[in-house]
Amino acid sequence: MKEVLAMRKFVAPELVFGVGSSKLAGQYAENFGVSRALIVSDSGIVECSWVKGVRESLEDAGIETFVFSNVSENPRDVEVMEGAEFYLENRCDCIIAVGGGSPMDCAKGIGIVTTNNSHILNFEGVDMVEVPGPPLICVPTTSGSSADVSQFAIITDTERDVKISIVSKAMVPDAALIDPELTTTMDAALTAATGLDALTHAMEAYVSNANSALTDLFALDAIELVSKNLVGAINNPLNIELRGLVMLGSMEAGLAFSNAILGAVHAMAHSLGGFLDLPHGECNAILLPYVIKTNFPYAVDRYTNIAQKMGVDVAEKSSEQICDELVEAIIALRKSAGIKKSLGDLGLSREDIPQLAELALQDACMVTNPVELSQEDVEKIYEAAL
Repeated sequence: MKEVLAMRKFVAPELVFGVGSSKLAGQYAENFGVSRALIVSDSGIVECSWVKGVRESLEDAGIETFVFSNVSENPRDVEVMEGAEFYLENRCDCIIAVGGGSPMDCAKGIGIVTTNNSHILNFEGVDMVEVPGPPLICVPTTSGSSADVSQFAIITDTERDVKISIVSKAMVPDAALIDPELTTTMDAALTAATGLDALTHAMEAYVSNANSALTDLFALDAIELVSKNLVGAINNPLNIELRGLVMLGSMEAGLAFSNAILGAVHAMAHSLGGFLDLPHGECNAILLPYVIKTNFPYAVDRYTNIAQKMGVDVAEKSSEQICDELVEAIIALRKSAGIKKSLGDLGLSREDIPQLAELALQDACMVTNPVELSQEDVEKIYEAAL
């Protein structure tokens, strides 16, 4: 009971979930009293009907639009700074992000750079943003990153080849319009990577040392929703019900991890993804089982609950058996989703591991891992995933 009553903060944007919610962009922007919107997207979807629909919604509300789409799969510091310059040149007064985690994180970065007149890398860490950005509306087109509801932004430092974490209440969008229809154009690989990212968010939030009764509710439901519906959504991409259930799980996972934070999987994935420029969700999916093996003895009850949500029968089994079966269930799900490579297959060499481990230990997400890991612990996890 004491844990339930422990003081915890919970932040979330105003959000609308459901088919058609993306069409409310103009209405929300108008409510903010703005007149010139910067739409942040990426080159892959900037001509997509989803971007056009959001743009039309804004223009119908009398809001002039400007599009910035120079955003990489892992958004870079130089892209954030270029976007901020474009925002100021066009005298914009709000930002609308349309896309996956990369455009949304880039949009968050653009916002705080313009209001604080500072380089994006100066905000690395927790609560380093003094002045909130301009009004920000996020319209996600993937179901995994949950940048649309979180207080995180992940940006690649191109000098150090590492992803930095910016964690601040100022990173929470003012509104999130979460429309499952927009995920129907994702291909199988992207659906898998983002879905497994969402699953990792939920699991890490649930075992985080900053968990709470409220984040637990969202995390456990997200684990069940994503694990039960992800493969179906991959195999039936136009099934709006399956897409919607995965996106609902992603949203719940985002609300959980935004407030409980994450753990070693994400800290290690940030280090790895920045070094090799790899898809974030795929890195998480590969690392997750090996981090669980390391963490399990320090959060047995919580990982047992996760195993049950994954469909593992835990009755009359030892903690070692439950751990093994949970790991097997995650690996089976990952393979069914089409993610079958190891870190070695993706280009990681044993010689790179000490440097990556050192960077991972400096990541803000490592602070809330259920057990403090050493350099040797982290190196062993990378080696196991090779």
